[in-house]
Amino acid sequence: MAGKTVTRADLCEAVYQKVGLSRTESAGLVEAVLKEITDCLERGETVKLSSFGSFVVRQKGQRVGRNPKTGTEVPISPRRVMVFKPSAILKQRINGARCGKSGGDGA
Repeated sequence: MAGKTVTRADLCEAVYQKVGLSRTESAGLVEAVLKEITDCLERGETVKLSSFGSFVVRQKGQRVGRNPKTGTEVPISPRRVMVFKPSAILKQRINGARCGKSGGDGA
């Protein structure tokens, strides 16, 4: 999947292939998981997925920014932002290191 954008449809298809649910049930499952994650983040909760990472909502205060074209200072209003912090296991997998907790099939 390197160099490719994974879509909801791709996730639904992967669930269909690997779990054995129908395509409709697979799509419903993916949508339910994404909705639950979204609802938790809207409430300001942290979503932690073991061996994957954490989605954290942070509050940013008002600050002064600068228009890059004109150099004019512009106030930036306070807002909430979402940050993803990958787990150490995910970082290792992305960087090609084996973390010792793999399935062990050697493939």
